[in-house]
Amino acid sequence: MSEKYKISTEGNLYFVTFTVVQWIDLFTRNEYRNIIIESLKFCQKEKGLVIYAYCIMTNHMHMIISSKRGVKLENIIRDFRGFTSKKLKKELTLNASESRKKWMMAIFESEGKKRKSSRGFQIWKRNYHPIEISSQEFFDEKLEYIHQNPVKAGFVFEPHEYIYSSAVNYAGGMGVLDVVFA
Repeated sequence: MSEKYKISTEGNLYFVTFTVVQWIDLFTRNEYRNIIIESLKFCQKEKGLVIYAYCIMTNHMHMIISSKRGVKLENIIRDFRGFTSKKLKKELTLNASESRKKWMMAIFESEGKKRKSSRGFQIWKRNYHPIEISSQEFFDEKLEYIHQNPVKAGFVFEPHEYIYSSAVNYAGGMGVLDVVFA
């Protein structure tokens, strides 16, 4: 990974994007989105993850995040991605109603064989390119970008209408995840 994309300072805010390999629309079903949500909640409660903004789309997710003092953000991200990969693989394997199962599993297995570290199965693209939030203006720009994602995709007319986004929180409602306002 390029030096430009390394997490350099503990406690700073970062804009990150986690993308499913080959942009597969994995998160179209609640059971898969719920794995992401529950894992993020666990990371917030037990691992020191601080979420300022998020949006879970069908094939990727954006977040503005940091970690609590004394906790390395890259470790939280590593654990989150590893855990969700295992849980998603298990859910895919057991989900009898998933019509795309064979197709998705074949791609995830093919991608996993490309790297020894993937252990023969890979859901997330390798790089997530953390970009440090260096100013309030940059934060606001990324926040707007995150919240406009479902609008640009045609899922909703207004950002706060999309429940898998922190736009709900910023509009005064209760989102599926707690956020810290910056």
